[in-house]
Amino acid sequence: MVNALIAAHRANLELPFERAAAIDLAGRDVFEAVRMSVNPKVIETPMISAMAINGIEIKAVARVTVRTNIQRLVGGAGEATIIARVGEGIVTTVGSAATHREVLENPDKISKTVLAKGLDAGTAYEILSIDIADVDVGRNIGASLQIEQAEADKKIAEAKAEERRALAVAEEQEMRARVQEMRAKVVAAEAEVPLALSEALRSGNMGYFDYLNAEFRKADTKMRENIGGMQIDVSAKPAK
Repeated sequence: MVNALIAAHRANLELPFERAAAIDLAGRDVFEAVRMSVNPKVIETPMISAMAINGIEIKAVARVTVRTNIQRLVGGAGEATIIARVGEGIVTTVGSAATHREVLENPDKISKTVLAKGLDAGTAYEILSIDIADVDVGRNIGASLQIEQAEADKKIAEAKAEERRALAVAEEQEMRARVQEMRAKVVAAEAEVPLALSEALRSGNMGYFDYLNAEFRKADTKMRENIGGMQIDVSAKPAK
């Protein structure tokens, strides 16, 4: 703490003994704080991923130059808060850009916009500058999302088509069962015809000649149907 007081005095920084003692009792390195007030520190953020409005991903790394704010050192947030706020500012700025080309052409737009947000409020540091150290183009997230949506729509359509196909198959099977049932009834009815004829002959309700006449009519009807179904070649020349 004594070294911190001496260093602050040499740097013309206002650091009373009571404040230095409070900073030391709070668990902070008061001498390191004074050094950072004289020689600002550069904090580099990790790779921050953001997406522009056109769906292209932008990856950026920022360097934040800070110096200690001795007045807010006790109770102020640390470096992690600075990094989080800068990352949020980068994501917001890139997200408001119409295309990724705007960000690539003017990377300083990010630093100016983020710096104007007053991100050092409530922290133990004062942000001097924010510089974009690296900016790269990432994936086309918009196209990937559209492809995934298309695949999901395709699967839904296939499921609905399969449901309709299964319903059609079930209806066809039900129709076949009904046809077979009707055929069985027809066969059963046709099997009762000879019995009914024999019963009519035995009871005298129908004579033998009436039976023959009915058979002749049936044969004549069948012959007419066969003749009606024949295909006649009209182009053939009659024989001389």
